[in-house]
Amino acid sequence: MGQKVIKVLVVDDSMFMRKSLMIILEKDPGIKIVGSAKDGLEALDLIPKLEPDVVTLDIEMPRMDGLTTLQHIMQDSPRPVLMVSAISKEGAEVTLKAMEYGAMDYLAKPDSVMSLNSAAVEQELIDKVKAVAKRKGFVARKPMKIPFVPPKAAAPAPKPSAASYASPAPAPVRADIKIIPRPTGKSQIRDLIAIGVSTGGPPAVQKILTALPGDLPAPIIIAQHMPASFTRPFAERLDSMCQIRVKEAEDGERVRDGVAYVAPGGRHMRISIKLANRTLHISDEPKAAFYRPSANELIGSAGEALGRRALGVMLTGMGSDGIEGVKILKANGGKMLAQSEATCVVYGMPKAVIDANLADEILDIDDMAEAIVRGLYE
Repeated sequence: MGQKVIKVLVVDDSMFMRKSLMIILEKDPGIKIVGSAKDGLEALDLIPKLEPDVVTLDIEMPRMDGLTTLQHIMQDSPRPVLMVSAISKEGAEVTLKAMEYGAMDYLAKPDSVMSLNSAAVEQELIDKVKAVAKRKGFVARKPMKIPFVPPKAAAPAPKPSAASYASPAPAPVRADIKIIPRPTGKSQIRDLIAIGVSTGGPPAVQKILTALPGDLPAPIIIAQHMPASFTRPFAERLDSMCQIRVKEAEDGERVRDGVAYVAPGGRHMRISIKLANRTLHISDEPKAAFYRPSANELIGSAGEALGRRALGVMLTGMGSDGIEGVKILKANGGKMLAQSEATCVVYGMPKAVIDANLADEILDIDDMAEAIVRGLYE
């Protein structure tokens, strides 16, 4: 019996973009375009009639924009949604909000016809549609409400400088988030947390970081596969929500406890240690690495620099980026946590670690923050 064909509804106000996405997707025999819509209202009318397995959804559309449409989909007929967003700061901010609303992943809209028709972009779109389609049963019904945004002061103070990150001003505490306390009466045995994550990552990273205490006695370094224009808004959004500080990493920066550093999109990040100074290095090398930033580079450097004092975390993501870095971390005595299949949007990167018997613990995403804090002490 053959594999079930994935039914896709393409939603975009641009006829050119609709046609382009449809042509690309139908190059794969496992995908069938069941319809297209030029705006959110038309999409909502078609979904119950066509019952698509996946919806690709533009953000900026007339009559009903993508975010409003997404909320209706998640409330009335939840299913995997792949956002198609502009490669811009504004596009990044809206896309990250869409993932809080329930979108499973996104595709950065190419900036030219040539880019759109590149083999890499075509394959990325096909792979992402196939990946999210497998998680149709994973999509939960979400109420139509605006996600929590911390209140802003009437005259907000300027953002603290890097030097002030050691003593951050805590963000407002959400009533629905339990902050994990530091253990008492235990000696700390690990000094660094290194996270590798890709498809479906932003909500997973948000869930973890918002639950960590502001006095976390270790820095966090994160390789999230993202376009260059997305990582700073991603870090700034998290910073507004978390007790710890979150920022986009800079080359030559010395890391501080209680701060999470997001690798800049499109570039690799490594960490080194010299005379007790833990320093970040941002680089285009190795150019041969398929993913930038590479989880292999980040986690491998953590293993080389800190050995048994490094704690690695592998979260949801397509492919197997990170597995070589995890081998280095484990060979040097580090500890490794991996996200469970049941809670991954795409069970690729954690699966590679688990299948290689390199995971010390396999955890649901709801339990990961507590395991990270505990892992610094045991």
